[in-house]
Amino acid sequence: MKERVDVREWIEFQWDYLVTFLGGRARVNELAYATGAFSRSRKIADPEVLLQLLLMWTVGEQSLMDTAALAAEKGLVDVSDVALIKRFHKCGDWLGTLLGEVLIDRQTELAGGLRVRVIDATPITRAGSKGTDHRVHLGIDLKSNRVDSAELTTVKGGESFDRFSIQAGEILVADAAYAQRAALARVDRAGGYFVVRFPWSNVPLETIDGEPFDLFGFLRTLPEAAPGEVHVQFRAPNKVPIRCRVVAIRKSEPAAEEARRKALRQRKKNGVAIDLRTIEATSYIFLLTNLPEEISPESVLGLYRLRWQIEMKFKTLKSVIHLGRVPVRTDQALRVHVLAKLLIALLIESLVYQGESFSPWGYPFTGSQRVAANAVPA
Repeated sequence: MKERVDVREWIEFQWDYLVTFLGGRARVNELAYATGAFSRSRKIADPEVLLQLLLMWTVGEQSLMDTAALAAEKGLVDVSDVALIKRFHKCGDWLGTLLGEVLIDRQTELAGGLRVRVIDATPITRAGSKGTDHRVHLGIDLKSNRVDSAELTTVKGGESFDRFSIQAGEILVADAAYAQRAALARVDRAGGYFVVRFPWSNVPLETIDGEPFDLFGFLRTLPEAAPGEVHVQFRAPNKVPIRCRVVAIRKSEPAAEEARRKALRQRKKNGVAIDLRTIEATSYIFLLTNLPEEISPESVLGLYRLRWQIEMKFKTLKSVIHLGRVPVRTDQALRVHVLAKLLIALLIESLVYQGESFSPWGYPFTGSQRVAANAVPA
């Protein structure tokens, strides 16, 4: 039997604490009315009860009938499964707004050092589908190891730095899907830094003098077991040159051989001819970065190695709250389901972060409970 979140634990005993992480009851109710998720009771007494029902269904992984039965058992509401889904379909904007406010609250300032963020996306598949239906795009602050940005899109929503707000001085680390000239130029203009792997054929590079850059000529000069670097530039869509570096290192022969086999398998599966340069490229790791040259090639490669943190985050989300496959069939229900699961994932992170870092009591104060900034004990 598939393991489920213990719904009764947080519905009966932890609910008051969880609501504090959403800004308190007043804010939860205010946003429900403002987004159209709740207009009048019609059996469901208030937005807070509606949110509890939503989380029973999504995070607790109950069917609509079981959710209705559990709600009646707990004395929350006596309502049919058909009535529930009609109410749930109106909650997407509400959940998205709540999620956004939680993310805003955990944005960190850059005073005292650089902020490193790892960016990636993961596919979402709904019931009855064999492919990718939607994507969840996440950013993780490596200092706190917490999600600081999230977006749900359809499968047509591509991976790009353009989906994320950029702070001057922060470092964005991502894989080859994010090596897009326009988005990289935007990061550079905002004063941010990027460290991205890039496909050898997708980003036309130039020497600093504006001549075509011979990537493979550079890669072939790399020593064994040591990184190398070269200063290059690429042209933004408006033709403005963006100065950066290529940082690269040879793979060990076992690692290169495995990468070659993988590339050949993928090309055979897709039924297309393979370019010999693609095979050669598998022998190297090569990155593009606009970090200052004071940041050594070894440090740039070390930053990229931290990408595994977001892979672990996705694995956790898929194993603990079963984010990857959603048991619904409509786009409306999928949006509500995924946003609710992301919201509870952030609340779990907040519970852990508050308990371990700042608050011995394990939850934040809200609204009028907060002490004024200039309050000083007598």
